[in-house]
Amino acid sequence: MASVFYVLRATLTVILLLAGIIVLVLQYLQSSPAPTCHLPPAHSAQQTKQANSSAVEQQTYKPVMLLWFWPGNKRAIQDDLSNLPTSPRPKFQRWIWFNADSPNHTRRIEGIQSLFNLTLTYRKDSDIQVRRLLTFKNSDEEFVLPKKERLLCWFVDSDNLTTQSGEGYSYYRELINHMKVDVFHNSTKGENYFLTMSSCKFYLSFENSIHRDYITETFNSPLSVGTVPIVLGPPRRNYEDFAPGESFIHVNDFPTSLALAQFLLGLDKDQEAYMRYFHWRGYYTARLHLTEEKYEFAHAICQACRHVGIYKEYRVVPDLYKWFIL
Repeated sequence: MASVFYVLRATLTVILLLAGIIVLVLQYLQSSPAPTCHLPPAHSAQQTKQANSSAVEQQTYKPVMLLWFWPGNKRAIQDDLSNLPTSPRPKFQRWIWFNADSPNHTRRIEGIQSLFNLTLTYRKDSDIQVRRLLTFKNSDEEFVLPKKERLLCWFVDSDNLTTQSGEGYSYYRELINHMKVDVFHNSTKGENYFLTMSSCKFYLSFENSIHRDYITETFNSPLSVGTVPIVLGPPRRNYEDFAPGESFIHVNDFPTSLALAQFLLGLDKDQEAYMRYFHWRGYYTARLHLTEEKYEFAHAICQACRHVGIYKEYRVVPDLYKWFIL
């Protein structure tokens, strides 16, 4: 009996030891990290090469753009459309209607209302917007006010201002009864154009027609050279869609031309108040307007190239003139 007892005791001890070892092994396997070594998928090297090739191809893709008519009425669309392509526009092509003029100076041509599928104008609701006046400042360079030799200036096309019609000319004739305005001819171009404008404290940024978003280089130019624009155009709120409200003076803020003149003469004597119109310079910078005729539309055309290269979407305006001429 004693021998049987010892055999059973030894057997039980072995079983308990084996069970303990099994439990320890299982705990180790559960706590150890999952294996990270996997066989590569079939053809992975070839797929990676193809993906890289597609990425490079996408980065280097550049659209081919044909400038059919140069802006500025150098070769306008004929009334009978005889100088347009005779075949219908292919579905894969994008035809851009480029117009930098206001509705007052846009000739209506029947037959092109639904011809184009992209618009390039000054309007903010265009597919491609011509004018972006300000950009965020990307340097710590401080603004230095140019030397001022004149109080109020204006660049005009006409030599005889007394016979010209239009709201801007009418306001000018009222304003000169109360203060001096130095008038220069618009033939001044390039460096002299900006040097002359920068020598003025204020500039009459009068648009030749008043329409929503029609805010042209006559506003951008003084901003870019350190001169305060006196604007006559769309309402103040519309100007503030393009530039800070404290960067310009709107004629509509004053009941009469006399009140405006008195305000400007007061600012001429208060340098601290005058400099407040340049606080925006700490955050934004204004792009110089290109005055040479051969470069005048270059920026807009580059914007069109960039848009076509990036965006594939397009739209057909059912009635181009109904959309543009409100």
